[in-house]
Amino acid sequence: MATINYERLQGKLNILADAAKYDVSCSSSAGTRKNQGGGLGDASATGICHSYTEDGRCVSLLKILLTNHCIYDCAYCTSRKSNDTPRAAFSVEEVVDLTMQFYRRNYIEGLFLSSGIFKSGDYTMERLVEVAKILRTRERFNGYIHLKTIPGASKELLLEAGLYADRLSVNIEIPTKSGLALLAPEKSHDELKAPMETVKTEIITIKESRKTHKKAPKFVPAGQTSQMIVGASNETDLQVIQLSSHFYKTYDLKRVYYSGYVPMLSDNRLPAIGTPVPMVRENRLYQADWLMRFYGFGAHEIVEPDSPFLDLDCDPKLAWAIRHREHFPVNIQTASYEMIVRIPGIGTKTAKKIVKARKFNQLTLYHLKKMGAAVNRAKYFIATTGKNEHLAHLTRDNFRQYVLAQTQTKFKDQRSGQLALF
Repeated sequence: MATINYERLQGKLNILADAAKYDVSCSSSAGTRKNQGGGLGDASATGICHSYTEDGRCVSLLKILLTNHCIYDCAYCTSRKSNDTPRAAFSVEEVVDLTMQFYRRNYIEGLFLSSGIFKSGDYTMERLVEVAKILRTRERFNGYIHLKTIPGASKELLLEAGLYADRLSVNIEIPTKSGLALLAPEKSHDELKAPMETVKTEIITIKESRKTHKKAPKFVPAGQTSQMIVGASNETDLQVIQLSSHFYKTYDLKRVYYSGYVPMLSDNRLPAIGTPVPMVRENRLYQADWLMRFYGFGAHEIVEPDSPFLDLDCDPKLAWAIRHREHFPVNIQTASYEMIVRIPGIGTKTAKKIVKARKFNQLTLYHLKKMGAAVNRAKYFIATTGKNEHLAHLTRDNFRQYVLAQTQTKFKDQRSGQLALF
């Protein structure tokens, strides 16, 4: 094994960790790789990159590019071929060594590895796979590994990657075909979606095989994800949400991530440098995504063709309720769970508590508040056993303005960071 020059490695790390920060599709939820036989690490229920697991733990990973050299010239990417930026590349052994050194020092719980494309998709993907393979087989590393698939890589390499990685992700990058053709003419949606189909098919095949052969190898146990850049082109929120819905239904993706475009490159096809990052829009898209995955909303309900952008002044569930006042008030004593979770201010956990508690008691606004409901919003949309004077406002012509004025947010500066989901 070659001797590692750590001073030179530090310089590479500074460049390639910084270049990796724009990829946000790095959650590790649903990882189940166990540590057996005295290896290192355990990806069971592990989250990554300062994200939160289902039990509330905050964990992190080493998030780097193998290289920021790239044969493509995508207008929105800092690693694009024509950008005048410092370039670097890790060797396979350097990534392996960094991962093990960081893990042993308890800095990380896993690895998120992406890359620019040098020489070809296969050439680059082969090296990503080699990193994961060495970590698993030689180093006996059982921590979380997330690999970014490379456009143009062969099916054989994707299938091999899935045997060593807990999760694979395929970035669709720009939500519309026209936007991608403008900003990344060397790529196409069909080319970017092909790996999703390959991974989905193999996941299904391996699951069926494991029903009869318990020792059949696992394949991408934490599933696959994708990411879209929003605000770099003229896509509407309706187009973004419809595409996400398509991905969930067609490719069984675990998550779709949304990244507000950060204007940092001078190009007449892009927003000007200094244009504000669309953070509130990004957050609204995450909220809309949450509604599709956990609240039973269809994409067509969240954003409508005659108004194709999400309301930035209120979350999409409240916006839907305001637009569809004919569904309210909802009687929480008799309504179905599916309708209760559509009430603004009531989440899935609170809705389940309501369904259980109403068997034994006549529920009031006080009870709902104790269960965790945001009553300052919910009170305008629910009927309880007692009188609810707030329902009189449902018929107001300026109902939207009234509700927003009465509903205060704890976020004073909405551009200062990630907002709450509900």
